[in-house]
Amino acid sequence: MQQIIKSAVLVPLYRGGEGELRLILIRRSDGPVHGGQLAFPGGKREPTDRSLLETALRETCEETGLPRKSIRILKQLPEQMTLSTNFSIAPFLASIVPPDKWICEAGEVEEVLDVPLDRFLAHNAHGEEVVRLDTWPEPRLIPFYRVGSYKLWGASYRILHPLIPGLLAGQWKI
Repeated sequence: MQQIIKSAVLVPLYRGGEGELRLILIRRSDGPVHGGQLAFPGGKREPTDRSLLETALRETCEETGLPRKSIRILKQLPEQMTLSTNFSIAPFLASIVPPDKWICEAGEVEEVLDVPLDRFLAHNAHGEEVVRLDTWPEPRLIPFYRVGSYKLWGASYRILHPLIPGLLAGQWKI
């Protein structure tokens, strides 16, 4: 059995100029693990991280250039397991003040995406497809969100999907 890899992510949101709720995602650089995928900023826990929250904050700052002073944690969300790589992900919902310019960590982050949250409610935003991964015994029907020409799926989808109604209803002060 593969060892579980502890990791953490930030689910960063902010209010745009017209009060519009906006979500920050990253597109990972091409690489062997999660390469090219949409994700929340975050990554593997390091031995020097005092907690998984520390991991989420450190990785977010490294990957996007977002200063810690611009992050307010709202809630720790339920942990999620990746479907194929044995990562256990601790997500943290956060309200942020976005920087004037995002700074992508070379070799890890290809781009930062700033997405209006209500875009996930559009009739064509949600889809499903049959996916076959080497670690699965058979193909599975996987739900996803379309974000431009990309797909947000897997653990990131499972983190975001149940949050959308509460976020749009104002359950958390962002």
